[in-house]
Amino acid sequence: MADVVLVTGVSRYLGGHFARRLTAEPSVSRVIGVDVIPPPHDIGRAEFVRADIRNPMIGKIIAQAEVDTVVHMNVIATPTHAGGRSSQKEINVIGTMQLLAACQKAPSVRRLVVKSSAAVYGSSPRDPAMFTEDMGPKSLPRAGFGKDSVEVEGYVRGFSRRRPDTEITMLRFANIIGPGIRTSLTDYFSLPVVPVPLGFDARLQFVHEDDAISALLRATTGPSVGITNIAGDGVITVAQAVGMAGRPILPVPRLAAGMLGNALKRSGLADFSADQLQFLAFGRGLDTTRMREVLGFEPRWTTREAFADFARGVGPLVPGASAVGSLVGSAVTGVAGGAVHAIGHLRVPGRND
Repeated sequence: MADVVLVTGVSRYLGGHFARRLTAEPSVSRVIGVDVIPPPHDIGRAEFVRADIRNPMIGKIIAQAEVDTVVHMNVIATPTHAGGRSSQKEINVIGTMQLLAACQKAPSVRRLVVKSSAAVYGSSPRDPAMFTEDMGPKSLPRAGFGKDSVEVEGYVRGFSRRRPDTEITMLRFANIIGPGIRTSLTDYFSLPVVPVPLGFDARLQFVHEDDAISALLRATTGPSVGITNIAGDGVITVAQAVGMAGRPILPVPRLAAGMLGNALKRSGLADFSADQLQFLAFGRGLDTTRMREVLGFEPRWTTREAFADFARGVGPLVPGASAVGSLVGSAVTGVAGGAVHAIGHLRVPGRND
């Protein structure tokens, strides 16, 4: 049973909201939230400690507070939020290594909960209809957040061998979505014109931000369950999602999609990697049997309902955005920069995360 809980990444949207919800749990006597900057949001009764998990100082914090449960939520998905790809990898990989080293030395730590990602499964045309937790990727993530998540999980497995007395739970979340959280996919579906790989209509699964927090709470205060997929029921396709967001589609050949994704990333309109474009072409499905039968968690929101809740908060389509048919020809011939320039002029104000 969790008593003194340390939560990493509390200055980010999901980490802060989780810490606040955790302080309301009657079984938890103390919550310590750590991050490199003060949280811009309310974290309830949680005590904020300014600390960098890449610094060995994190070990002193765990030891002095006699932390028994560590919830690691500081694996960052978007490099722009971390100050660039190099900083993102350092926080995700080096930060996790330092945190696990500190946990290994602390005899008080009895449980580790890690917010992982379904990105570890990759995305390819050879994927099964639904990934179960014991399946490996058909195509390993080659870069970015997916690759970091694979490395993080590897370090956690190493930690479990060195500290077999510590309970381990890793939650592999489908893409988290909702009216408040901001991710590369929420930026993508908020574009006034949404570029979609030509000839593909990938299946997508989502988990609502409220359900994500509830699943983390269950993993922290409930049974230890090892690796568990977390996703809302059902799937929607990319085209259905774009329609629900009220955006026109810009079909783009896959070669041009990569070029367009890089241009969008450089322009600051959306944050894309090659793996994310692969995901938009082939999608991914998660089997959630273990989530229900072992973790004992039932999401309140289906995939469609979660996306609809996000879509209600997306800004209205700007005038003139429907008149983008000429962009298709430019994208087909590989002139992605022209498409990005036009999309940029149609951009709606971004939402805060």
